[in-house]
Amino acid sequence: MDGPIRSQVEKRIKEFRRTRNADELFSELCFCLMTANFNAERAIKIQGAIGDGFATLSEKQLAKRLKQLGHRYPNARARYIVEARKHKKELAIIVKKKGCDAREWLVKNVKGLGYKEASHFLRNVGYCDLAIIDFHIVDVLVKNRLIKEPKKLGKKEYIEIELVLEKIAKESDLTLDELDLYLWYMETGKVLK
Repeated sequence: MDGPIRSQVEKRIKEFRRTRNADELFSELCFCLMTANFNAERAIKIQGAIGDGFATLSEKQLAKRLKQLGHRYPNARARYIVEARKHKKELAIIVKKKGCDAREWLVKNVKGLGYKEASHFLRNVGYCDLAIIDFHIVDVLVKNRLIKEPKKLGKKEYIEIELVLEKIAKESDLTLDELDLYLWYMETGKVLK
């Protein structure tokens, strides 16, 4: 896979794998908390607009700001973000764990993060061995008859689909983070974080 998309993917992967401080890790966690059932591009804009407000605004102020910026669930996301502050210092330790262990810890301890959002966070801070599975990715796999459409996307289904994606990545000589960006591009025409 050569060409302009390949260079965009390589650039994005390089951005993911750079070292981050505690504030940057927390901001990325907040971004991933915002993306659940929401548009990633809009969440990127909100992340830029709020900046360090994720760590400093009260829950009420943050909810108001999220609403002003057009977030679909301002009150719930503000509550999750404020609650996640207690883990800010731990994030640097958590991201050094093995991928699956880090994901399990995040899902168990950070309210508002499911497997997709925890995997998204970890991918965005340098992990290459976890899949970000949402219904865009499921649609691509179903269209190509690689899986049957799941009725739900619980832990069991998530892990089963992740194994399918691991096989595809291996056969394509890609890491899961690279494959995710290509699949996202196939579905949306964009290479985002």
